[in-house]
Parts: sequence; C-alpha cells; structure tokens
Amino acid sequence: MKKPVAFGSLLLLTTTLVAPAALAQTTTGAPAGQVVAPTAGQPQEGTPPDTGPGAGGAAEQEVEVSAPGAGSDAGDDIVVIGRNIPNVIRNTAQVVSVLSTEDIARTGEGDIAGALGRVTGLSVVGNGFVFVRGLGDRYSSSLLNGSPLPSPEPLRRVVPLDIFPTNVIASSLVQKSFSANYPGEFGGGVINLTTKATPKESFLQIGGSVGFDTATTAELGYTYDGGSHDWLGYDSGERTIPGFIKDAGINGTGVTAAQVTQLTNAETSLVFENRNIPANFSGELSAGTSFDVGTGRIGLIAGGGISNTWRTRDAIQQVAIDQDGTLVSDFRNVATDHRALVNGLFGVGAEFGRNRIRWTNLYIHDTLKQTILGKGTDQNNLDLLNQNTNWFERQLFTTQGVAELKFGDLSVDLRGAYANTQRNSPYERTFTYLFSPQVGDYINNLANQSLAQIAFSELNEDLWSGGVDLGYNLDLDRPVTVQAGYAYSDADRSSYRYQFRYQAQNGLSLAQQQLRPDYLLSDYNVQLANIVLQNESTSQGAAAYTASLRTHAGYVQLESEILDGLRAQVGVRYEDAEQRVLPSGTGLTGTSLNNGYWLPASTITWNFAENMQLRLHASKTIARPQFRELAPQIYLDFESNRQFIGNPRLTDSELYNLEARAEWFFARDQRLTAAGFYKRIDNPIEAFGSPGAGSSSLLTSFSNAPGAKLYGGEVELVKYFPLDTLGGPFATKRAVLIANYTYTKSQLDAQDQPVVNPINVTGPLIPANQLFVDGSPLVGQSNHLVNAQFGLEDTEMLSQVTLLVNYASERITNRGAIVNGVRLPDIREKPGWRFDVVWRQGIPIGSGDDHQVELKFEARNLTKTRYQEFQTFDNGSRADVNTYNLGRIFSFGVSVGL
Repeated sequence: MKKPVAFGSLLLLTTTLVAPAALAQTTTGAPAGQVVAPTAGQPQEGTPPDTGPGAGGAAEQEVEVSAPGAGSDAGDDIVVIGRNIPNVIRNTAQVVSVLSTEDIARTGEGDIAGALGRVTGLSVVGNGFVFVRGLGDRYSSSLLNGSPLPSPEPLRRVVPLDIFPTNVIASSLVQKSFSANYPGEFGGGVINLTTKATPKESFLQIGGSVGFDTATTAELGYTYDGGSHDWLGYDSGERTIPGFIKDAGINGTGVTAAQVTQLTNAETSLVFENRNIPANFSGELSAGTSFDVGTGRIGLIAGGGISNTWRTRDAIQQVAIDQDGTLVSDFRNVATDHRALVNGLFGVGAEFGRNRIRWTNLYIHDTLKQTILGKGTDQNNLDLLNQNTNWFERQLFTTQGVAELKFGDLSVDLRGAYANTQRNSPYERTFTYLFSPQVGDYINNLANQSLAQIAFSELNEDLWSGGVDLGYNLDLDRPVTVQAGYAYSDADRSSYRYQFRYQAQNGLSLAQQQLRPDYLLSDYNVQLANIVLQNESTSQGAAAYTASLRTHAGYVQLESEILDGLRAQVGVRYEDAEQRVLPSGTGLTGTSLNNGYWLPASTITWNFAENMQLRLHASKTIARPQFRELAPQIYLDFESNRQFIGNPRLTDSELYNLEARAEWFFARDQRLTAAGFYKRIDNPIEAFGSPGAGSSSLLTSFSNAPGAKLYGGEVELVKYFPLDTLGGPFATKRAVLIANYTYTKSQLDAQDQPVVNPINVTGPLIPANQLFVDGSPLVGQSNHLVNAQFGLEDTEMLSQVTLLVNYASERITNRGAIVNGVRLPDIREKPGWRFDVVWRQGIPIGSGDDHQVELKFEARNLTKTRYQEFQTFDNGSRADVNTYNLGRIFSFGVSVGL
C-alpha cells in the first residue's frame, strides 16, 4: 500500500516545474508524459475558483513534456501533501524550468531561442545558441522529445534554437542540475523541446504578422538575383554544383576555362542596390483533431509556417596585429541578410488508459541569402573594395517514435529516432578590387591583392538514436522508486568545402580589369584571357572530412523520501563514447577519442516548512569537443563574417558541479528563489581569434586550457498585484512582476602545463600561460544577467501588456592569440540593455471562448542598443572587430483560432 508523505519538495522556477522522473500523471487523469500545472484559473485547496489570464475561463493549463524517463511513475508516490504551498504540482528532485505555450506567448518571441533568453541564468549568443550560466553552448545539450538532434550548423554540434518557431513547440524544459537519466554532456544544462502531439479538442489556427526594422526596412541595402525561389529559401537550380567542381575538389585539381563558362555567373555575382528593403512577414497554419477508438483516443496534429526577415548591418570590422592596436585591416562592411524559414510538423498520438504512444515528424528549412559590400584598407594601406555573395541553406528532418507504457507499478518508456541535417553553401563568391591612383578607379586583375574566389560546401549528418527507461515503485515503509535505462546514439557526418581562385592565364587588359564582377567573368573574357580556377581547398586545412560519434550509456537512479520532509535522488550513469574525425588529404592529423565515464549525481531536498525548502546537488558531467572544433577545415561563419578552423588535438572536458538552492512560495503563483553554484572544469575548450590569411580578417581556432572554475548565484521573484480593489476597468486586472538576476564569475587556471597551440596545431606543445591569462573569465561568460517582465493582464480573458527588460554584461568571444610572440587582448562583446514591449489582445468570435482572434503588437530593442565586439589595448586604443547599429523592430500580427 502506498503511503502519503506529509512533507516533500515543491519547486517552481519559471512557470511549471517538473522532474524528468515524475512528469507523468501530475494531476489525476492527466495523460502519461504530460504535466498539468494549475494556472490562476485552477481552484486550490481552500480557495475559490477563478480564471487564469488569457484562459477564457479555462480551469487549467496543460504543459506537455516528453523527455528520457518522463513517462515513468518515478516519484509519483513520493509526493508531498503541500497543504499551504500554492500552485501545487508534482514534486521534482532537480532544478527544472518549463516554458509552456502561454509562457512563450507572453514573451512574444517568434523562436525558442528568444523565449529561453528570458529564463534565469540563460542568455542567447550569436545565431540562436543558448548559454547556461555563461557556459558556452558546448556545455549544454539539446533534445527534441527526449531524443538527440544533429546540428545544421557546422561550427557547433548543438542545434541553434532560433530555427525552431514557437508554433510547433508545446513546451521547453530547461534542467540545470544533472540527473543520470539525461546524456552526460550536461555541463550547464539540458534543453528539451517537446513538440505538440495529441490535441484535447479539434482546432484550426491561422496567423500572420508583418514587421518593420528601422535600420533595414525601406532603407538602402544590397542583394543579388540568385533564383526565382529565393524568397522561399529554396534554390531554383541556379546554384546546382556541377560534377566537375566536385571532381576537382576530390582530386585537388583545377578547373579549365571551358568548364568555368559552365558556372552560373551574373545570377550569383552581380550585386544590386535595393533602396527599399521589404518588410518582414510570417504566416502559419496549424490544425488538430482527436477521436475515440474503443477505450483509447487517437489524435492528429499538423502545422506549418513560413517567415521572411531582412536585416542590414553597417559594420566596422577591424583586425589588430600588436599590443598597440596597430590595424592590419580596417573595413566598413554593409551586409544585407535575407532569411527564409519554412517549417512543418505532423504528429500522430494515441492514448489508452495510462499509456501513450506518439509519432512525430518535424521538418525545418532555414536559408540565409547574404550580400556584403565592404570598403577599407589592408596592412599595406591599400584601398580595397570587397564584395561577397553567399547562400547558406540549412535543413533538419527528424522522425521519432515514443511509447510511454504503464503496467501497474512498472513503467516502460521506449523511444527511437532518426534525424538528418544538411547544410549547403554553393557559390560563396568573393571579389576584391584594388583602387588604382593611375586609373582613378577600382580594378581587379585576378592577381595579388585583387582577386576573385568561389567556394562550394556541403554537410550531411545522420543520427540514429534509441533508448529504454524502466521505472518501478517499491511498496516499502516509505515509497521508493527505482529507475534504470539504456541509451544509444550513432552520428555520422560528411563535409566538404572546395575553394577556388580565378586566374587569368593570359592576363587582363586595363579595360577588362575595370569591369564589374559578372562582366569580368563573362564567357568572352574567360575564353579570351584563359581564366581558370586554381584549387585552394587545402591551403589552410582539409578539403573534406568524415566524422562519427557513437555512444552507449546505462544508468540506475533511486528516489525516496528517506525521512519526513527529507527527500533524496541518487543515481549514476556510465557513458562510453567513440569519436572520430578523419580529414582527407596527406599530412593532416585526425582525431580518435575513446573514453568512458562514470557520472554520479545526487540531490537532497529538505522541506523544512510548508512553503519553504532547501536543496543540495552534486554531480559530475562531461563536455566533448564538437566535430567542427576538431575538423581542420576552413568554415565561414555568416554571422560574424570570419573564418573558423578546428584543432584535431582537443580532448574531453570534465565538470564537477555543486549547487544549493532555497525556495519560498509565499502565495499562490508567487515565489522567491535563490541559489548558489560552483563548477570545476578540467580541460575547458576556449576559442582564439588571430589574423587570418592576408591579415584581412580574423581566423578562429580552439585549444584546451588546463582548468577553470565557475561560481555564482541567482535569484528569481514572481509576484502578482491584484488590482480588483480599484474597481471599474481594473476589476479583473492584475499587475505582474517576473524578474531574475544571475551573477557568474569564472577563472581560468593557466599555469605552465603544456597545451596545444591553436595557431600551429601540429607543432610542439607550449606552456599554457603563453596562451591564457591566469584568472581570466571563460569565453562567453557574462558576470551579470538580468531578465525582467513587468506586465498588466486580465484574469478572465486574453489581454496582456508586457515590458521585457534584458541585460548582459561584457563577455569574451575569442581569446587574443599570440602574434609574433605577443599575446593580443581578448575580443569582447558588449550586449548591454534591451527593452521590448509585447501587447496581446483576444477578441472572442462566435459563442464559445475557444474561438477568438488574437491581436499582437511587438516593439523590440527600443533603446537601439548597438552590437559591439572589440579589443581594447593598454594605450587606450580600441579595435572594433565587429560593431554595428541595430534598429528598433515593430511588428503586428493577427491569428484566428477556430
């Protein structure tokens, strides 16, 4: 017989908190794998019922989570009867935060990365990569419905979360403390996205929005023709890679003039001024239904969306060569990005009794069409004009099956998934024109400082994964739950990047040298001057590589209320991995890492008062180097417009984690939490930025530091202020304050241990203190993070106005490399303050509250905070590595629910 426990652990961090071991059956009648969190509209013990904000009188909001072991009954019987703790949900043994669809909607963000940027201790860096407590994205893992995903971004192994639109996501779980049922790559935390599955009622949702960027929309920008389908993000055939390009890349040979004439020319090389850049727009459609079959229920859900966004950046990009800040490159680059995102979701779910089966298919196609014009000087003080046209096409497809089954006290979770990711970047074109005082114009003779280059790259990765999680509730004097499981993943990647340089074998006349790019490379000129392509694919690394990562993991975990009010979860995971990176070509170093780790984790929670608790956590986790950090292949990052190359001699990082957290639930839906944390990291991986080929741009590589430590604290407050006493229009209103602050301090341990030189990875080891400054912060870590939401909302209908405040202090993006024996200052980013406003208003249509029109207005970056990435030098000078203005963004959207 199960015995109730008078005390236990309850945790609320953002809105809804759940334990991976106790996600199912949170409220009587909830389907397996779902967490039902009471909202303001859910009756509490001893309180009269009312309605939640935007719920239209709905009794409760369901938050659906699918994660490893989520369908088990673990912890269900280790439940406190929290008599006076408001907003009671099933207790959790870990530090977990879940953003529901309502929480995401409140932020107004269009993608998951933006929404997660509002969670305590999380910040978004670059193109959608989420950092937890200042740790880089390599220290976190991303899952979809509990299964791992390959990344379409070759620089990273984790997924950029801005490719996930919010309309396909049911919830986003962030767990900051490690538990053995999750993958061992858990330095900062795990982010598990759950897609929408079985709907409770049939629905049809149609929506669209239009946006205006004050720095881009209707302003001057640049673009090129490309193809007729570019607005959808799909190439119409203009960028098809010819077979002779692939043959030349594989064989390391050049391309003849006759073959050069077969390449697409003007469509990918002629840049146009656009003095009226279009507005941003998006549209989405989703529908679902469910029906009874015998004693069970089957649901179908489908959705899709498309968005087009434009962004123009007028950036100063400088490269310094010494400690005095002497510039070897000083350019003003104007880049116009046209991003097209297409997504689709189809899912089938079945529920019978306490069992659930789901099959989910997700497709995301994300393309960036980029045009850059730059003007500046190089190290020889030559006046140069640069032009770049790029096409970065990323695609992700995954199909997943999950079964969450209950057999009395035994729970069985089965999951299997296949995912494929691709990144294609054909026709990366670069032209450099040199100003000639004699001619009084810019010229390109396809030699020396004036050049023309073209590159083609493709990446493909397949990931198979599967796992089984078992949970059993032991009928002892005190409830005890035992969990065990096995997980397997197998990732295989192939990647190539073939780069060529145009050369005129017969030379060019002065008149030809002054031609615009498409005329310069016209069939007539190619044949007349015998313009060929010289293969430069291996000039700085491998033209191609293959990579694989195979992991086997098993775990056991026990959870019990060992004394009244004292609960413990203890587990251990053994994870074995074999990681390989094999570059093509002779004389190149590959990588072979074969390591196994025991990863223990324990959390003790003391519920010392009916509305207060304290928890202590300790664990060990790991962080493996990513494929692109290991592969010695040049890669162009479109966000920073700089090149990256891997270091095949990187090793795994090991992390030792401690955390203490206190929580006070002082009223319904309201809380104050505070935490302190400490991490010791062995062999952390750091990024280094140094002048690249020709010193005209930065080249980033990587190296292990001997060690680092990170510590800090965070506090969060959620407080509601009823305004009903004011009467009149405020009778159903309340004010909302949701604020969190995170302080993080990190320190590198340099000393004199030998480490790999990231600039010469095949050379001898050098002392760490030549690369690192002892006590310096980790790359990507901000000392201060602030997120706040101030709002006014209606408790009986959808009506919200929210001011969103975000701040991140300076952080290092790249270590300053050693140049000519001198260590340069670190490259820093200054995110600063950001203020956004989101207004949402529901207008009922028809007779039911479930059918309504939602109006949404957003005003972003009201302070027009600039993006600043720079180096500062001892003499007070500053080099702007990448600095540009950001505009205010205003958008208006309408969606109709039927």
